[in-house]
Amino acid sequence: MLMVVDIGNTNITMGFYKENKLIDKYRLTTKMPRTSDEYGVMIASYMNAFGYTMDDIEDVIIASVVPKINYSFSSSIIKYAHVTPTFVGPGIKTGISIKIEHPSSLGADRLVDAAGAYYTYGGPCIVVDFGTATTYDFISDKAEFLGGATTAGIGITASALSSMAAQLPEIEIVTPKKIIAKNTVSSMQAGLVYGYIGQCEYILKKIKEEAGVDNIKVISTGGLGKMIARHTKEIDVYDPELTLKGLKIIYDKNKKRSMR
Repeated sequence: MLMVVDIGNTNITMGFYKENKLIDKYRLTTKMPRTSDEYGVMIASYMNAFGYTMDDIEDVIIASVVPKINYSFSSSIIKYAHVTPTFVGPGIKTGISIKIEHPSSLGADRLVDAAGAYYTYGGPCIVVDFGTATTYDFISDKAEFLGGATTAGIGITASALSSMAAQLPEIEIVTPKKIIAKNTVSSMQAGLVYGYIGQCEYILKKIKEEAGVDNIKVISTGGLGKMIARHTKEIDVYDPELTLKGLKIIYDKNKKRSMR
């Protein structure tokens, strides 16, 4: 069994592949500090609940944008699964050529999403990841990562409204029935959700215009991506498992190379 792990700023998402099939996945919060033993026990408990053990894990690949927890998380894998995980980073084959200034500065999550999108849906394509930050990345038909845009995530925007304005409450991020709202909460939801849809559509149109090529497919992912994708024709595919697919694709590319 292959364990694929996406360590993001808000959540740690773990997927489990049996051959080429994703058989299960689950999430932990990232922000709570944990020891390697805590990670190990939590992963083992989850696997036991679904009829597996840590001994079923044959290999692990990790994409992380939170370096401060990499040591304790990887130590838990080594201690409890007896496997040394591979991190997506310099020296690993991804199948994506990075054509930006300072390639080493590109986040592992964006690189993994690019691989997942290109090798699953083809190119040229735009990947929109609705995470803590929202990223828009353009990948050419030659598997080249050519750059993109980054904005504050919809959750950050919602938090900023309530924390910076004394009379505005914390709200649930849902789509209201009308944009002409009759109360404060609905008004905030309308501005937040419909404003974000508008921002998303404009950025995607500008990227397509600047790219100057036809038939660009837009693939979105991330926790709140489904809500946004439902309300715009600019997004062609919503794939909640895109990052996990990208990790599996990158793992397979490096496994084949190591077998030569």
